[in-house]
Amino acid sequence: MKIAFAKGTVKLGVQLATAAAVILPMIALTPLARAAPPAPANGSALYKAQCAMCHSTISGRNMLGPSLAGVANRKAGSVAGFAYSPAMKKSKLKWDKATLDRYLADPRKTVPGTKMIYAGQKDAAKRAALVAYLMTLK
Repeated sequence: MKIAFAKGTVKLGVQLATAAAVILPMIALTPLARAAPPAPANGSALYKAQCAMCHSTISGRNMLGPSLAGVANRKAGSVAGFAYSPAMKKSKLKWDKATLDRYLADPRKTVPGTKMIYAGQKDAAKRAALVAYLMTLK
């Protein structure tokens, strides 16, 4: 393909191929090309859409599910005043990032017998954003 300019023509295909060969490997190696860490703000939107109907972020306000205020590094089944399933009480889980991620991917697989009816968040990026948000709750 040739493009006409006032001072002549340019063979576009050759120049683009040369530029791509030089620039694309450089872009792939830059820190900007790496995935950004999950944003708690994105997790907040997911929380509102998928969790808020059953869980509160206010300490002491249990709903269909327990309050998630202060969930980070809390022992599972330990919120006062909430009636947990025997399975959750016996689970010996601690809500760190890895455990929350595993649980939110498939609650019934992680804690067979849990009362939580949520089917799980299969999208790892969305789940990571949700976990990042939950870890900010005080």
